[in-house]
Amino acid sequence: VVYKIDRLSRSLADFARMVDVFDRHRVSFSAVTQQINSATSMGRLMLNVLLSFAQFEREVTGERIRDKIAASKAKGMWMGGPLPLGYDVDNRLLVINEVEARLVRRIFDDFVTMRSATLMAKAYGAEGMVTKGGKPFTKQTIYKMLHNRMYLGEIIHKGQSYPGQHQAIITQAQWDAVHALIATDGIERRRETNDRQSEPVLLRGLLFTSDGERLVPSYTKKKGKTYRYYSPIKHRRFGAWASQHGPLPAVPIEELVAQQIVAALSAPHIVQSVWDRMQHIRPDLSEPQVVLPMRNLASLWRELFPAEQCRLAQLLIERVVIADGGLEIIWREQGWQELAGELLPGNIGAELQEMEEAV
Repeated sequence: VVYKIDRLSRSLADFARMVDVFDRHRVSFSAVTQQINSATSMGRLMLNVLLSFAQFEREVTGERIRDKIAASKAKGMWMGGPLPLGYDVDNRLLVINEVEARLVRRIFDDFVTMRSATLMAKAYGAEGMVTKGGKPFTKQTIYKMLHNRMYLGEIIHKGQSYPGQHQAIITQAQWDAVHALIATDGIERRRETNDRQSEPVLLRGLLFTSDGERLVPSYTKKKGKTYRYYSPIKHRRFGAWASQHGPLPAVPIEELVAQQIVAALSAPHIVQSVWDRMQHIRPDLSEPQVVLPMRNLASLWRELFPAEQCRLAQLLIERVVIADGGLEIIWREQGWQELAGELLPGNIGAELQEMEEAV
C-alpha cells in the first residue's frame, strides 16, 4: 500500500519488474488516494497509464533542468559545484578571494619555473599550504588546477567554454606558458615511456624490497649515456621523498640474478626435482633427454637474445627480494616444469643442442 503511485516509482520498466515480484509472492498493489488495485485487469491498465504520465513528467522536468543549466552557463553564470581555490560566493556570484588568488597565481608561475608538480607538492607540504578543503596539495590537485579554465574567467559546460560573469585570476599569457610546457613534456614523456616499455627488462615486475615495496625500471641520461636503475614505485607516484628506499643500479642486480639462474639450471637438487616431475608427466622420456637441455641452456645463456632471457626469468622466478645482506630469489615451481617441457626434443631443446655443437 502506498499513498500515490508516483511515490513508489516513476519508471514504467522498474514498476513492471516490481509487479512481477508482487505476483510471484501473491501480493497485490493498492494506492490510498487512487482507486487502483493491481489484482484486476482494469487496475493494471490504469497503473500503466498513470505510470506512463509520471515517467513523462520526470523526463520533461529533467530536460527543463538541463536546458536551464546549459542556458545559464552560456550566459557565464556559475551554477554551483565545488568552489575553486581563489574564489568565494557572494549572492550566487563568484568573487575573487585575494589571499587565495595569490596562491593560484603562484602555482601557475611555479609550474613554469619548477616544471614538476611533484616538487611543487613537496614544497607546499613543507610550507604547510593546503587546498580550499584544508587538504595537502598533491600532484593530482595541482594538475586539476592547471587545467581549470575558470581561472581565465570562463565557464565550462560539456567541453564548451563561455565568457564568465566572474573575473579572471590569471592572464592568458600565464595559461599559455603552462600549457605549452605541459604539451611539450607530455609528448616527451609519452615517447620515453613507449620506448622504455618496448625494451626488454630482466626483472620487470619481479623485484621487491624486504618490506614488500615493488621496484620498477627507471632511466636517466647524462651526456648522451643512459643509466638504468630499479626505483621504488612510490618515487614515480609521489616523488623521491615518498619512500625510504633509494634507486638501485640495474646492471649489477641483473648480473647477479642471471648468475643464479645459470647456477640453478645446473644445480643437482633442481635438476633432480625437475626430472622427478617429468617422470610422472612423460614416463617415455629418458633422464638425458631432460637433463642435458637444461645444462645446454645454462652454458648458452649469454648467447640468448635479451627478450628470451627476460621471458625465461619471468617463467622461472616468482620474485626477487632485495635485503641488506644481498638478494633472495623465490622460484616458481610450476615454471621449472614448463621449462622442461619447452626443452624437450622437437622444441627449443633441439635448437640448443645445435647451438652447443656449433660453439
